Amino acid sequence: MVRIASVDLPKNKRLDVALTYIYGVGHSTAHSILDSLGVDWTKKTDELSNEEINTLRRGIEQNYKVEGDLRREINANIKRLMEIGCYRGNRHKRNLPARGQRSSTNARTRKGPKRSLIGKKKK
Repeated sequence: MVRIASVDLPKNKRLDVALTYIYGVGHSTAHSILDSLGVDWTKKTDELSNEEINTLRRGIEQNYKVEGDLRREINANIKRLMEIGCYRGNRHKRNLPARGQRSSTNARTRKGPKRSLIGKKKK
């Protein structure tokens, strides 16, 4: 089993798809990583040699911010926005959409399930 950036990559998957299991690595980033390191992206994870695994591990650790470091940085950015009291920070505090979406209707994913008002009578 291949372990890169504290993530176990799935067996018998193409390498460009397997790298997307790492937080912070998408499809295009996976291709650019593999091209820069000179590893064939059509190989399966089972077919990798130890040398290729080590070059992948070193290349990702040195050039990209992934997994724990990336999560920590994103959380710190959100915390900073909330501390300075800007609009986006206030939206994060109230658990509302922060990027200009409509929130009077919709936004159920962000706001959570609808809560009924007890004692409110329709007229």
